Amino acid sequence: MKQGIHPEYRAVVFQDIASDFAFLTRSTIKTKDTIKWEDGNEYPLVKIEVSSKSHPFYTGQHKIMDTGGRVERFRNRYGKK
Repeated sequence: MKQGIHPEYRAVVFQDIASDFAFLTRSTIKTKDTIKWEDGNEYPLVKIEVSSKSHPFYTGQHKIMDTGGRVERFRNRYGKK
């Protein structure tokens, strides 16, 4: 690998501001905020709006639209007779 061309790959904490859920992973993202993690070390902090703890698809609150009924109503109303 060439030296000086790759971004710094480090441990970063991502925190969901909607559900106060946080997880530690590795990333190259740059941030100014820091947080003290459960292991006692301080890590860069990235605040996110949606994660698996707050997204409706993962929480089971995802609503499925009745597209089949809409199509049939359209065909009944405007279909060739």
